[in-house]
This record gives sequence, C-alpha cells and structure tokens, in this order.
Amino acid sequence: MTVVQDGPYRFRIEPSGAMRVPGVVFASRELLSTADNAIGQVANVAALPGIVDASYAMPDVHLGYGFAIGGVAATDPRDGGVVSPGGVGFDISCGVRLMAADIDAADLAPVLEDVMDGLDPAVPRGMGRGAVWRPSGREELTGILTGGSRYAVQRGHGDERDLLRCEDGGAVADADPGQVGERAVERGAGQVGSLGSGNHFLEVQRVAEVYDADVAAAFGLSGDQICVMIHCGSRGLGHQICTDHVRAMEARMPRYGIEVPDRQLACAPVDSPEGRAYLGAMAAAANYARANRQLLAQAARRVFRRAAGARLDLVYDVSHNLAKMEDHDVDGGRRRLCVHRKGATRALPPGHPDLPPDLREAGQPVLIPGTMGTASYVLAGVPDGRAFYSTCHGAGRTRSRHQAARGVDGRTLRARMEADGIAVRASSWRGLAEEAPDAYKDVSAVVEAGEGAGLCRKIARLEPVGVVKG
Repeated sequence: MTVVQDGPYRFRIEPSGAMRVPGVVFASRELLSTADNAIGQVANVAALPGIVDASYAMPDVHLGYGFAIGGVAATDPRDGGVVSPGGVGFDISCGVRLMAADIDAADLAPVLEDVMDGLDPAVPRGMGRGAVWRPSGREELTGILTGGSRYAVQRGHGDERDLLRCEDGGAVADADPGQVGERAVERGAGQVGSLGSGNHFLEVQRVAEVYDADVAAAFGLSGDQICVMIHCGSRGLGHQICTDHVRAMEARMPRYGIEVPDRQLACAPVDSPEGRAYLGAMAAAANYARANRQLLAQAARRVFRRAAGARLDLVYDVSHNLAKMEDHDVDGGRRRLCVHRKGATRALPPGHPDLPPDLREAGQPVLIPGTMGTASYVLAGVPDGRAFYSTCHGAGRTRSRHQAARGVDGRTLRARMEADGIAVRASSWRGLAEEAPDAYKDVSAVVEAGEGAGLCRKIARLEPVGVVKG
C-alpha cells in the first residue's frame, strides 16, 4: 500500500488490489504517524461497491469497527452503492449539543460547586440503567424513535427554538421502528436521557478565545461566556441495532455477489430490503439519540436555573455517526448519495439551504469535543468543503482505555484536574482514568489540520471548568 503526500494536510493512498477509488487522509505528518493501524481500514473501505470519489479519513482518524473512526465514504445507489453499519458505528447518531448561558465565568465562579453538585445527581450515567425519562409504554417509545427531539419538545422537554438549532430540525426522516428488534427496544426503554460511559460527558465550559467575533455572535457566543457541552448517543438501543443488522447483512451478502476485504464491512445495496431495513432502524436510533440529548439538556437547564439563576440557549446539536442520503456534485453532475460519516461531523457551508435562516450566512456550527482538562472547539463549515462537507469530530484516541487506566489512578487524575481549576464529578474512578487526556491526540493539532486541509475554520475555543463523567 502506497501513501503519498499530495497537498498540505492531505495524503493519498494509491488504489491497489480491490480498491475502487483512492484513499485520502487529511492530517499532518505527526497525526498520520499515530494512525498507522487505521490506514488499512481506509483502504478497505475504498473497495465497497458503488463508492464514489474517495475513501476519506479525518485528522483524528483511528482504528474502529470496519470503518476507521474518522472515516467518510459516499456510495451511489444507482451504481450498486451499499450501506454499511460499520460506516456508522455502534453508537448511532452519537453527537454533540452545545448550549450557551447568559452568565460569564466570573459570575459562575461563586456558585460553580453548587452547579456541579446539582448536575451530579441530575445526569444519569455509567454502564447501568437510569434515565431522565422513562417511556410509559411502547407507544411513547415509538414517539421518541420517530420524532426525536421534536417529540420530546411536544411533551414539554424544551422549546421550538431548540428544534431550529438542531440538525434535521430535531428528527431524522424515514425512521422505521418496525425494524428495531425487541432486544434493542428493551435496552433503550430505560436509558432515555442518560449519558452512558466511555468518552461521553457533560462539561461546563468557558469561551476562552474567539477567532471570528461576527460568526461567534451569530452562533450566540462571546468571550468568557459559560457554555454546557453534552456528548452522547443512542446508548444500548443503537448498539443492538448495529449488531442485529451487521449479522443480517453478513448472511445476505453472497446473494448480492458482494465480497468485502473485512467481514466488519458487512453491507447491502442501499435500495435492497436489507439496506432499507437498516436505514429505517438507524434513523430510529438517531431520533432516540436526539431525544436523549434533549432530555439531558433540560436536566442541565433546571440545575443552572436553580443554582445559578442562569438560562441555557441551544447553539447547535449535530451528530458524528450517521449515514445520510444527500445530494452532491460528483464528476460534473448532481448525484444522490449515501454518505457515511463515522466519527466525522457534517460541516455545511455558508448559504446551504439545509441551515436555519439565522445561521445560513455564517455556515453550520461544528462542535469538536476535546479531552478532559484540555479544550473543545466551535468551528464552521466553509465554501467548497472537502469530503462531502465533512470534518473531524474530536481528538481521537492514541491509547486504549485499558492502557490509559494503567497509566493513572482516577483519584490522582481528579486531584490534578481540580488543582487546575476544573471541578470533577465522576461515577467511577476507573471510568475517569480511562479517559485521561494523554490517551488522546492533541485536539488543537487536529483542528489545525482540519482547517489547513480546507474542511472547516475555527470560530471559538472552549475550556472546561466542570466535568461530569460516566
């Protein structure tokens, strides 16, 4: 496999073997050096039937299931294009929600501990059960699977403005709860409005630096302002949907004459019964994730109102694990494509019709969560964005959770963070240690590579003042 640099922050994997298109990795040399074990996955994805343009990888690329995390690939259904659950991942529609407070860091400081003490019990998290909202029955859960944040708002959990600032208006179309298996329903029924574990978090943050004041103002951000960032997804429901549909597609691939270089790339034609079934179930899980973040946002709002007398307004909510049917210009023509983004964020440019009117001139807010104790970023989509208007989604791991936990004790890590002025509320010491900042790439270097590659541009940098972890 030959990898050559063909531009600033851009490396090309020349087609070989079963590859139908080249691979393209947007990264610096230093970031690329930490992604060796994922480059083969980028090449494998280039062998999928119907893939167009290239198999892309973002600057935070690292090893994943089937697709590398940070992978982007589009397939054309009219040319035998497939959909692959491995191109979305197990945590379907995992994403980020950012809310801006009408309070600055100086005003929050005297009540920060009260806020954190309120968030600690208000945010269910960890591997076990527990949720803000327990659906009363299958009908209510179906409302969540079809209506997402819209259904939550209709039931009193938020307001209409939340939907205007949420990707897809708060709900993915064409959800089919009938394609969600009973085990997935069982796993999801008790987790609506819960954070989960791993790298998921709720952070209280401060706007530490603004790079574009006009666009930041359009987003509702200003210097030293307090924000709340929520990072979570579809919990056990999404995981089970991925498991179920990978198995179904793997069994049916021979019928379609599909061979893939890695069984984790199990797939089916987009327009096949198996492809449509997965897309319907995936959309249902995406709506569950949107409702999940909506419920957690409301929990945070109640705490801020009670402990700080502050209001939280939604800046944006965007997913980084999804496959979407989108129109794109390819080879001089407009084509309807199935765009997989796994650990990659949609980054629509200024003027795009899918953006709400109050954001259209600025471009889409892109939310990049960092690591505990470092920074997160707010970016914006740019004209002529690459990789089907996609960019990075975070820092990207360099060490496994087991390796990270061996390197530091959770109590020691908490003491270090609190010495740096970051209040920490964790559900387990082991879980905290697994997410130690040095287990990840430098998020600032990742963002610099994304901006240098023409994927996005920086708007603001956020620093944590309080962390709630599973």
